[in-house]
Amino acid sequence: MTTTTQPHMISKGQKPLAIFQVNSSYILGVYQGTLSKFDLLLKFRQKDLTKKSGWSNIRTPKHIHWAVDVLIKMNLEKGKTKELLTFLIKYWDNNVKPIKSKKEQSNLLKSKIINEINSDAKKYSKLSNKGEYSIKFLLLMAKLLMYQEKTNFPKAYMFRNLLVTLENGEDIFKIVSVATHSR
Repeated sequence: MTTTTQPHMISKGQKPLAIFQVNSSYILGVYQGTLSKFDLLLKFRQKDLTKKSGWSNIRTPKHIHWAVDVLIKMNLEKGKTKELLTFLIKYWDNNVKPIKSKKEQSNLLKSKIINEINSDAKKYSKLSNKGEYSIKFLLLMAKLLMYQEKTNFPKAYMFRNLLVTLENGEDIFKIVSVATHSR
């Protein structure tokens, strides 16, 4: 995974803070959000050979997209997917802190997250060809969503609740409810 400054990730005139070329199929851009001073707004493109550019429109990932992919992985590799979810819950609890400075934000986006994802993806490579998203893309999205949530509201719990709900094997209605913020 590399960071680049490809022009095709400019969204609504806004240049990204960082671009991650995850693989040949996915590019994820991180933009300055509007919810707080260090809010991270995630957007991505995926290969789409039906488009002239070869890429989809720029999209904002939602928790439900992430959850559906994990459910597919869970169906195909239950043990390894549960291990991934346990890892992510521990990561949420022990590693993710709100971003409080430009230096922290830059460090996260320029080196910390890349080093972590490359290392973590090796542990879960068995899940790479399962579901829609590669394991690198899934991990990158998950970790950035965690930082986004905790930066905007340090006592946040929504994404963690989704991880726990998936890990516990709750029914599909509960998972969709948690993933879409409905009660």
